[in-house]
Amino acid sequence: MTTRKELIKKYLEFFKSKDHKVISNASLIPENDPTVLFTTAGMHPLVPYLIGQKHPQGKRLVNVQRCIRTGDIEEVGDETHHTFFEMLGNWSLGDYWKEDSIKYSFDFLTKKLKIPKEKINVTCFKGEKNILKDNESSKIWKDLGINKIKFLGKKDNWWGPAGTTGPCGPDTEIFVNNVEIWNNVFMEYNKTSKGKFEPLKQKNVDTGMGVERTVAVLNGYEDNYLTNSFKLIIKEIEKLSNKNYKGNEREMRIIADHIKASVFIIADGIIPGNSEQSYVLRRLIRRAVRYGKIIGIKNFTTQIAEPVFKIFDDYPELKKHKKTILKELKKEEDKFLVTLEKGLNKFKKFTSNKKQLSGKESFLLYQSFGFPIEMIEEECKKQKIKFSVNDFEKANKEHQKLSRTATAGRFKSGLADNSELTTKLHTAAHLLLEGLKQTLGKNITQKGSNINAERLRFDFSFPRKLEEKEVKKIEYLVNSEIKKEHKITVQEMSPQEAKKSGAAGSFDKKYGNKVSVYSIGNFSKEICAGPHVKNTKELGTFKIKKQESVGAGTRRIKATLE
Repeated sequence: MTTRKELIKKYLEFFKSKDHKVISNASLIPENDPTVLFTTAGMHPLVPYLIGQKHPQGKRLVNVQRCIRTGDIEEVGDETHHTFFEMLGNWSLGDYWKEDSIKYSFDFLTKKLKIPKEKINVTCFKGEKNILKDNESSKIWKDLGINKIKFLGKKDNWWGPAGTTGPCGPDTEIFVNNVEIWNNVFMEYNKTSKGKFEPLKQKNVDTGMGVERTVAVLNGYEDNYLTNSFKLIIKEIEKLSNKNYKGNEREMRIIADHIKASVFIIADGIIPGNSEQSYVLRRLIRRAVRYGKIIGIKNFTTQIAEPVFKIFDDYPELKKHKKTILKELKKEEDKFLVTLEKGLNKFKKFTSNKKQLSGKESFLLYQSFGFPIEMIEEECKKQKIKFSVNDFEKANKEHQKLSRTATAGRFKSGLADNSELTTKLHTAAHLLLEGLKQTLGKNITQKGSNINAERLRFDFSFPRKLEEKEVKKIEYLVNSEIKKEHKITVQEMSPQEAKKSGAAGSFDKKYGNKVSVYSIGNFSKEICAGPHVKNTKELGTFKIKKQESVGAGTRRIKATLE
């Protein structure tokens, strides 16, 4: 049986032999992205380099990246959907192109993973409007002896741009026994604000291979949850519930997936709450708990988490934060069990002297009290109450429509938003961090940031509300440095040299052999991946608009440039 660790090792070793440098497995919480809550793919932390910034490790990169995708939480429960997953990726930043990329993929699959080429089929871009059909990729595959090639349109074989503008291009998807396991994206165009596709000066290759899906294919499974990425977790659920996986697959998959994802999110510094990443975490834990109720288990989250630590013992952050992870899981589960009790009382009120539960009422139980539809049906059956699934679905669809509209507005700037205003605010974030340190103490650390064209949001370690005079001092320090018209300079050095030079950054093996250190006069020196303005005179006036708490020991500042 091929294990996840074996696949990851083979992949990294293969691309190292092709002169790729292994880069770090970045946090699930994006450091320099204004538009998404979590790292969603291996390319996510590389956006500045994909649009032209020089990477300190070079032009050929490879890694395994932990990822969270929240768009299809409701889909989790089938054989292949996951909230948390690992992605293998290799990149060429203006170096090799289609021929080498496809040959590397072919060699890895056939020579290292021993997959017969007869089992491989691929798709290529068929061309649309002014963009040509990708005959180049098709010819390379044919020359390698792959004859099962299908041409598809933009919906299937085109990547990006992630926002309204930016790098994009055709991709070729690789299938083994008709299961997609790898995607090679060829970023050769830039979509302009006028909707034109212009050739990029720096053409990039960005590939992604899902670990869970590939391990399943290599071991002959159609169900990812039978692989060793999940097996111990599923066994623990079977033991606690005294039920078999077969016949309870949906419930057990949801519990396994959501607890695993929650363990990793808490390890990266997030605790359950009511906004952004914290809300996603709360939703995952509560969804796991309510499906636990369906199969007859409660007070189980910490026990289900234990196998996660065993399976992923190659992630030191899990072991380091184990105590916090278990504490937060238990705390959220206990809170939610109280909410469920309130929901049962509400159900009794809705159905008192009635023979039917309306769609609006059933959706309220689902949305506000965490009742899955299966639990609503179960309660209605017990009380001999009529319940229309169609009415529930109608209310649910309306809510999802509103949610999607809100999300589109929240994230419409896109992944590669390196607009002028965002770049200015990102540079101001460097000044803000140093301003916080000089005002509140040198032990202040950044806990996260979210920057878009409208505002800068900055999370940092601090136990109390800032006084008005402290806010004014921070603003004064930042604006004083802006007025000095500092040039922003960048140097490449090792993480050890960066630390010795006094650069800000966490030195916990997250960096490779080289890092980019940005300096703003003698005021700020920080390891960063951009983007930045050339001179502080471009920034305008810095203004703190709001401060708030985002959990124990963490404060948030929202600021703008005027």
